[in-house]
Amino acid sequence: MGLEKVTGLYRFGRIGVLMGGPSTEREISLKSGKAVYEALKQSGLEAEAIDIKTESIEENISLIKSHKIDCAFIALHGRFGEDGQIQGILDGLKIPYTCSGAQASKSAMDKIASLEIFESNGLKVPRYRVLEIASYSPDWKIHNELGFPLVIKPAAHGSSIGLSIVDAPKDLAQAVDLAFGFGPRVVVQEYIAGREITVGILGESPLPVIEIIPKKRFFDFEAKYQAGMTDYIVPAQIEEAAAKKARAIALSAHRLLGCAGCSRVDMILDKDSEVFVLEINTIPGLTNTSLLPKAAKTAGIEFNQLCLKLIELAYAKK
Repeated sequence: MGLEKVTGLYRFGRIGVLMGGPSTEREISLKSGKAVYEALKQSGLEAEAIDIKTESIEENISLIKSHKIDCAFIALHGRFGEDGQIQGILDGLKIPYTCSGAQASKSAMDKIASLEIFESNGLKVPRYRVLEIASYSPDWKIHNELGFPLVIKPAAHGSSIGLSIVDAPKDLAQAVDLAFGFGPRVVVQEYIAGREITVGILGESPLPVIEIIPKKRFFDFEAKYQAGMTDYIVPAQIEEAAAKKARAIALSAHRLLGCAGCSRVDMILDKDSEVFVLEINTIPGLTNTSLLPKAAKTAGIEFNQLCLKLIELAYAKK
């Protein structure tokens, strides 16, 4: 059926909400997917909830075909959802889908690739080094270059899983081992003291800046997903010049990776009002309380409207 304009309204056809997935972020993805599914149903759309449980290309092709969908709303977080794999399957099936394409998704999920792109195009990022499990030795002395504290995290993972902040050499090996538990490459970054902010992009428009104030030392998995562990200030109470700068940098990061539909760019605003890009999320959380919907609501876009807008953008991209 596709996107057909009828009496001033869009008929979207059957929308498949892809949720779950095989990654460590499965439970978060199910929450996003269910919220999107309910929003689409409330808006009068024909929606199908599709639980992705495997990385098997053949099984997922069969599953998606069985639902006979016209468009896919991707609510998959982490591996297989944000790394270009499901996007490649949908491209092969010629089914339009929300958010970024396969290559942009792959680049954003790979923290090393995205940092290199940001840095080579003039965006500020924390100084960093890359560790490979095949060549890593516990005698590695990165702290002599970057100093302490250090931020240690897997190169291709989301939701701050496997992330540590290390204050002293004695804790370095344990943090690196933890990060290697989630993949063969690890990013080691200098710790930038400052205010954690994030900017959502919808279409080609940056949304209001959000300041993230975790009650723990940093915005880890618990701080993100346990109620009451983090305060969110929307819009962030920062100087207008800093907010304007952060929004411009976020849009630049989004464009540099070739992202589409929406994204969320995480950054640090330091004491000198310099903005450092940390990473970009191509499929940010999509519940009513997630950060992108919070920013959209501040801009006057309710959750149901946000979901419809993302589907419109999916068809426009095709």
